[in-house]
Amino acid sequence: MELVFEVLREAGVRLPRIIGPAVSIVGALVLGEAAIRAGLVSPAMVMVVALTAVASFATPAYSLGITARLLRFPLIILAASLGLFGVMVGLYLMYVKLTAQRSFGVPYLTPVAPVVIEGWKDSVIRAPLWMLNRRPSLVANRDNLLKQKPGNKPQPPDVNKRQQ
Repeated sequence: MELVFEVLREAGVRLPRIIGPAVSIVGALVLGEAAIRAGLVSPAMVMVVALTAVASFATPAYSLGITARLLRFPLIILAASLGLFGVMVGLYLMYVKLTAQRSFGVPYLTPVAPVVIEGWKDSVIRAPLWMLNRRPSLVANRDNLLKQKPGNKPQPPDVNKRQQ
């Protein structure tokens, strides 16, 4: 079902703009209904494929959507062959790969994978800008640890100056 949906998606992209989406939607409906009536797939499988298709349109970046589409097929194969254990093995292998990855010499999942609590103020929990005085320890050189001068906290306007 996933392969059929990917073929329909690619066909819809290559057709003219006016009829492309309509052909994709109608094709998915017709093929899904035919597959259920023929007994090839269950209605639950069609629902899962439809939900993953709709969720794939919610990705904010195109490259992230492509990555998710490519990783979906190995996970489906692992799930079909090993069940939930296979899905967990696949997710574990992705986690290992991401923790070993580096970008410009900095671990890819910093500050989460090598735990750097100081870095959580800018990624996991969004702190106010006036609290973010120091650069991340893995990026900054020893001469330039400060991002901004300490104490740049915004102050309320002075009421006495306004009245004058």
